[in-house]
Amino acid sequence: MNLGRVLAIARRIAQGFRRDERTLALMFVVPLVVTALLGWVLRDTKDTTTAVWIVNDAGAAGQRFVDAFQAATAGAPDEVAFAGTADSRAAAENALRNDNGDIVIVIPASLLSDVQAGTRPTFIVITKGTEPGADATAFGKLQGVMATLAGALVPPGAGAPVIPQVAHETVYLSPDADQVDVLSPIFLGFFGYFFVFILTGISFLRERIGGTLERLLATPVTRGEIVLGYSLGFGAFATIQVIFLTLFILNSIEVPAIGPIPAFSIGLGVDSAGSPILAFVIALLLSIGAVNLGIFLSTFARTELQIIQFIPLVIVPQGLLGGILFPVAQLPDALNAIAHVMPLTYATEGLREVMLKGADLSSSVVQVDLLVLAGIAVFFVALATTTIKREVA
Repeated sequence: MNLGRVLAIARRIAQGFRRDERTLALMFVVPLVVTALLGWVLRDTKDTTTAVWIVNDAGAAGQRFVDAFQAATAGAPDEVAFAGTADSRAAAENALRNDNGDIVIVIPASLLSDVQAGTRPTFIVITKGTEPGADATAFGKLQGVMATLAGALVPPGAGAPVIPQVAHETVYLSPDADQVDVLSPIFLGFFGYFFVFILTGISFLRERIGGTLERLLATPVTRGEIVLGYSLGFGAFATIQVIFLTLFILNSIEVPAIGPIPAFSIGLGVDSAGSPILAFVIALLLSIGAVNLGIFLSTFARTELQIIQFIPLVIVPQGLLGGILFPVAQLPDALNAIAHVMPLTYATEGLREVMLKGADLSSSVVQVDLLVLAGIAVFFVALATTTIKREVA
């Protein structure tokens, strides 16, 4: 092995990077920006108040607990807030569905008889069930308050305080739903967006490098027609990809054991609470937006490496701010505003509404998400058209 030849090759690579200022910026500046963004999110994420509804089925015995709970939470309004009492469990669950609360406590009708018999009463605690992390945080805050209220469950002079048992139920899904069930909307939206963006960006760059785009511009074809044509062409493959991804997530095929190969399943087998077709439409609109974004950004790249280097600028911030890792409502105000111009925020929200909550086209949330995603796709078509014009002018 000749050390001089090895060093010559290394020097040539270093000189190539030195001449490529854009790559150097993406290599050294972007990681710092992304790291700073992550630190900002982790340090300044807002701790939201847990709003609690109480359904009192125990009459006067339960009212002592309600009054004690209201008094205890009045001293810590930033942690747990008493939202009020509901006439029925159904009314309290509707409050959760309408985002007017976070947790429901159902006091059982058997409270007094359980306490007098010396047994622990069972309180039912209901959460939304769509975000296990947020539910766990709210549940932990509630337990901290309830631990101080054991004495309120016992009539005066009736004996030692009683700590109730808690049965956890959810409005959506089930308390036993695993992470795959909860994260399936994210799988469908994020992976479709990510791979379509990479596919489109690299493919359109090859069209430019190969001279195909310049030859098209020499014909009577307008720049808008070129962008729309490429969008439809890449969009067809994006549609196929989203179809396969949707089928894989929502279905499962059991393959029996074959010889030494054990039985296994193909697909996640997630049950969508809402229409799979509507979930597919949301994911498709997101992917079409990724196609047009890939066309737009590829006009600023000279190599395939630079397309890959757009990932920290385009994909990572949306992963941090789009409601995938952290609830958008808990982000700092500045980042919350940024999150609401990102397509993945609306796709994640819409897919959760459909797949986890069973929403349909009558839902105003789903309607807004569809309109925004369609608008973003059209917006990047217009941007890509003007970029091509500037490039060849």
